[in-house]
Amino acid sequence: MNICTTVIKSRQSVRSYKPDPVDDLVIREVLECARLAPTAMNRQDWVFLVIRDPVMLSKLAGLTEHGKFIAQAPVCFAIFGKRAHVYYLEDCCAATENLILALQAHGVGSCWVAGDKKAYAGAVRELLNVPGEFSLVSLVSAGYPGDVKVVAKKPMSEVVFYELYGNPPVR
Repeated sequence: MNICTTVIKSRQSVRSYKPDPVDDLVIREVLECARLAPTAMNRQDWVFLVIRDPVMLSKLAGLTEHGKFIAQAPVCFAIFGKRAHVYYLEDCCAATENLILALQAHGVGSCWVAGDKKAYAGAVRELLNVPGEFSLVSLVSAGYPGDVKVVAKKPMSEVVFYELYGNPPVR
């Protein structure tokens, strides 16, 4: 195993955070990793917002369906893509995953909260003063884990097939 696969395999969704702030250098580095994600045609039609103000975090949490824990996170990242670009969703999802893995590499827990096609996406965009040409793709709450619940993942035999659906993985 190498460092990259170790980070990927150790990641869990974290919804409970210590109140400790996430260092500015860590935030800068994880945003650098997010912006370096692959994009179709190298368009990079995205913007990343960093929300740390407790009042804004509370308002943001109140708008979501399943992200109430955002209110207790030291920081939340909002990822928006230009909806006119046909691949904005794929591009922003790649950036979101880069961000989450970079946070994990720094020992910072996170949780991806859906944004695309959610009823609250427009309200989040307006709250954060993002121009109308952008669409919310994801919110990522982050902080040092207060509590981590390790959940079981499906075994490879249930989700990986070779050549045709139903062919088991080679052992």
